Amino acid sequence: MRILTHRKTRGERARKRHAINAERTPIHVAKGDTVRVVRGDDKGKEGKILRVYLKTGRVTIEGVNIVKKHRKARKAEEQSQIMEMPAPMHASNVMLLDPKSGKPARVRTRVDTDGTKERISAKSGDAIPRPVARR
Repeated sequence: MRILTHRKTRGERARKRHAINAERTPIHVAKGDTVRVVRGDDKGKEGKILRVYLKTGRVTIEGVNIVKKHRKARKAEEQSQIMEMPAPMHASNVMLLDPKSGKPARVRTRVDTDGTKERISAKSGDAIPRPVARR
């Protein structure tokens, strides 16, 4: 008698699909960086990165890509409201600002002799410091 198995979970195909879904995309910016939007409706605006979504390759920037969100009252004493909040945008639409000139610049990486990675501005050649991670 043949053993019944569910077709979707059987074999190599399912493992490949889940591995693809769990992948993280490398992003050239980090939380706390100051960036300028180079494409889209908010082109030219600057702001600080609030959150980085590694699975989707998107970033949320303070004061950029503002959308309205309707929030229903959850308690009797609470009131429903329309909130404005920043929505995520793709990381390819933002550029890191050069610390020397304050203009957007492409980023290169350089590995030092002690093994630490450093971000370098392609325009000026200066190192771009990593933002201090605070929780």
